[in-house]
Amino acid sequence: MANISPRKLRDDLYCYSYHQDSSIPLVISVLASLIERNLARNERIAKNCTWALSKNVRTRVFDCHETPDMTIQSYLERIFRYTRAGPSVYVVAYVYIDRFCQLYPEFRISPRNVHRLLITTIMVASKYVEDMNYRNSYFARVGGLTTNEMNKLEMEFLFMMGFKFHVNVSVFESYCCHLEREVSIGGGYEIERTLRCAEEIKSKQIEERSCCSQITRVLL
Repeated sequence: MANISPRKLRDDLYCYSYHQDSSIPLVISVLASLIERNLARNERIAKNCTWALSKNVRTRVFDCHETPDMTIQSYLERIFRYTRAGPSVYVVAYVYIDRFCQLYPEFRISPRNVHRLLITTIMVASKYVEDMNYRNSYFARVGGLTTNEMNKLEMEFLFMMGFKFHVNVSVFESYCCHLEREVSIGGGYEIERTLRCAEEIKSKQIEERSCCSQITRVLL
């Protein structure tokens, strides 16, 4: 995959084209690869160590009764296809996932909880980064959940995180660098180095709103 130029990156971040044929942001493939490797590692650990399974009732809120028959890549692409969340949303969601795992070290990402964890963190990150957002009911439909389930997951996640969702410039860029190292190992292409923090993105989106006023989103 070819390197992304700073100009192309800025276009993706600040004047992203919300068309049906919009290309999948690079960060989605990178994030999917990273999570899939984490899943494989956790499954190996779980086979050999029964104590590695989470005993925390609160973190098991993300467990589903049946494992969804959809890869991480396909699930993230589905979320992007129906929400058109910008690349920065996925980086911030990754920050939240990492913080969550640090707060609850006994928690392990598994096939049973990864989909619900992703849709929850992406929805919360979207509310933090984007000016306009879909309702929880819409995210629920995209993620294959009921509205009540989506609302419960969001509420539980907010309290479990202690409502600490601010992502400053240095933290944001450090996670971008981490993703860049990930892809340099396996793909040889660079993640967006010049991504800005969520607050800067919000400010720029306001400035660009006049030129993108034709974009409308139907809140379901």
